[in-house]
Amino acid sequence: MKLLILSAVVLMSPFLMAQDGERLIKFQSEDGVTITADLYMIHPETAPFIVLFHQANWSRGEYNEIAPELNTLGYNCLSVDLRSGGAVNNVTNQTKLNAVKAMKSTQYVDALADMRAAINYAKMNFASGKLIICGISYSSALALKLAADMNDSVDAVIAFSPGEYFVTQGKPRDYITSVAGHIDQHTFITSAKSEKGNWWGIYVSITSDNKSYYLPETVGNHGSKALWSQYSDSVGYWNALKSFLASI
Repeated sequence: MKLLILSAVVLMSPFLMAQDGERLIKFQSEDGVTITADLYMIHPETAPFIVLFHQANWSRGEYNEIAPELNTLGYNCLSVDLRSGGAVNNVTNQTKLNAVKAMKSTQYVDALADMRAAINYAKMNFASGKLIICGISYSSALALKLAADMNDSVDAVIAFSPGEYFVTQGKPRDYITSVAGHIDQHTFITSAKSEKGNWWGIYVSITSDNKSYYLPETVGNHGSKALWSQYSDSVGYWNALKSFLASI
């Protein structure tokens, strides 16, 4: 009987599952689509927690190298498959497959439902300390919007290569810029050097006194590739990110 009860608790508790080495977790989006994510939780719940969102056509596999490094810096992480995605690093986006099966739209803006659900799920189950959200490309722009919309839940936001990517999806040209004035949390933006023009207007509009950005002296990289060790200039990006995280 005791063994049966323990088994039931493990099945119901994502934290216990993680402690037992079960990284893959599933939870529901706002419209019932099943979201798949990888949990990197090696610290107590009081440790700062980063929810990681991928770029277009990719998956949670984008963070295979990055999330363990964030663990070593003292952060627990959740890398999330969003319904607008595909595959990268041999990891297929399961949330996209589930959304298609459920006949749900999978445009960039549709991923907002998954991102909100992931933030709330992390807050409820894993993060009693500070919660940080990190997005890449389209999801970094949406992460900035969510920082503005969810001030009570989000303590800081990291945006790699954000921009106004949503005009073709029926959103105004200033969809992100128009809400940037409501971001009062710690904010960090970075990108390839040539991409500054894509996000500078957003950055200027952010009212937070604790905002910063980084551009490399090199050409740099779009999105999370900036942190991948195969690129020699990733050290500069990492140093800037570490400095930002230390300031929170």
